[in-house]
Amino acid sequence: MSSLIRAFPPASFRMPAVSSLGVLMMVALAGCQSGPTLQSISLEQAQGSAENLSSLTAAVNADPRNPETYNVRGIAYGRSGDNKRAIQDFTTAIQLDPNFYQAYANRALVLRQTNQNAEAVADYNQAIRINSNYDSAYIGRGNIYRIANRNREALGDFQKAIDLNTTDPRAYHNRGLLYQLDKQHRQAIEDFSTAISMDANAPEPYSARAVSYLALNNVEDASDDINRAIQLDGKRAEFWATQGLVLEARGDKAKAYRSFAHAAQLDPNYQPAKDGVGRTRGSAAGA
Repeated sequence: MSSLIRAFPPASFRMPAVSSLGVLMMVALAGCQSGPTLQSISLEQAQGSAENLSSLTAAVNADPRNPETYNVRGIAYGRSGDNKRAIQDFTTAIQLDPNFYQAYANRALVLRQTNQNAEAVADYNQAIRINSNYDSAYIGRGNIYRIANRNREALGDFQKAIDLNTTDPRAYHNRGLLYQLDKQHRQAIEDFSTAISMDANAPEPYSARAVSYLALNNVEDASDDINRAIQLDGKRAEFWATQGLVLEARGDKAKAYRSFAHAAQLDPNYQPAKDGVGRTRGSAAGA
């Protein structure tokens, strides 16, 4: 999953001020931004297919004392959504090689996905004890801390991964989210830009950077970013709600209403979308 870092400077800041209500909405959206879809388990979805699992099982049967074969099959199970078998395979790999830190981190990821966060943190801790330079474990643990609002600990983990010269964009994206929550938007934009330079096809950093651009009254760049995020993944309610905020900042409330309404259709419980619909409904009726 590694790639060369090609960081580029954020675009210039310009355009008119955003209303105080818009700033409050952006804070709410920032709190809803999720981590990138990039994960430690980085095999392609096809590698979790029945055909591939069959060949991996044959490899396990041919060499049942090899921890690596269990780890690889566990990754495939994880990609296919079979979390129980994935955990079983990572556990077997660890039993065969108690120093297999990658298997601990992979098991932690699946535990995270099944909301077993305490167990996941324990696995990340063990991976770090075995290899204190393993950046993926810091990133995974940091993301658990971030979601739990343990922001100081999360920031420490993301910073450690970055200090280790990680090529994983999640470290920069997630550190950027913490900067954003602290209203350090220029620093956040720099981190989101670095994450984008490392993986230009992940939509989350574009959406997050749009929120920070909008907080700095840079509506044009916010518009470019949120439109790019929607191009990459048009099924995320928070992306459409952010687009609604950008359109509101431009004064186009009729179009903003349509974006908020689409966000609410995608997720009827998403509060920023419902709030946006309420604010702009009258403009849509008069359009």
